Amino acid sequence: MDNIVLHVDDVYKSFGGLHALSDIDLEVAEGKTHAIIGPNGAGKSTLLNVCVGRLKPDSGAVVFDGKILTGKTPHEINQLGVARVFQTPEIFPDLSVLDNVIIPALAKRDGAFAIDARKSMYHEIELKDRAEAAIEDVGLHESVDKEAASLSRGDKRRLELAMCLVQQPRLLLLDEPTAGMSRLDTNRTIDLLKKFKERGMTKVIIEHDMHVVFSLADRVTVLAQGRIIADGPPDAVRGDPAVQEAYLGGVHE
Repeated sequence: MDNIVLHVDDVYKSFGGLHALSDIDLEVAEGKTHAIIGPNGAGKSTLLNVCVGRLKPDSGAVVFDGKILTGKTPHEINQLGVARVFQTPEIFPDLSVLDNVIIPALAKRDGAFAIDARKSMYHEIELKDRAEAAIEDVGLHESVDKEAASLSRGDKRRLELAMCLVQQPRLLLLDEPTAGMSRLDTNRTIDLLKKFKERGMTKVIIEHDMHVVFSLADRVTVLAQGRIIADGPPDAVRGDPAVQEAYLGGVHE
């Protein structure tokens, strides 16, 4: 039986009179890639924000590796081994690619620190080596000294991925990791995420691109109007008439 790493247990979340999430019960198995799909406004990003502590649910709980995350700060959740890639890359644009990757490695190890600590970061050989390995992993080794702001959109997404990987997370949450990418960059990202799967990393992916979903996912959960309408292996979900009507619209890639 699969070990469940993440359990979203009967979560509800409302904004005023709008029920953004209702009765969400979701389990993510260790080492698997679990995709969450659904139309705009279905509650996907709200669900991810609840998981990482950016939003507090009205009721229910999020449990990671046996620990209740609900009520913890995003920083505390990150320290427990959960990393997230955002829809819009959250990087330090004025710093180099290497600095961008060393900083989260330092934060994961030491918690809060003064930004002046960056001056002595390069004396930390182990951290620097780990950062360079993460940069190599995502294919940015030739840009290691470049200012992050100068990178293309696809490379900024890869940089943020390296910033997560250097923290050696147990669970990686990705919010539309290929948004705005060309098909070439999208396929490179798919190959990259497949490589991490081979290492046993557990991933939850929110994604609109069905090519990405069905290339990567072991399991797919479909949200519509804040509720789960389908959950299962990709082929079963792809063929579900309720899913076709609510979201896929007959698209088969």
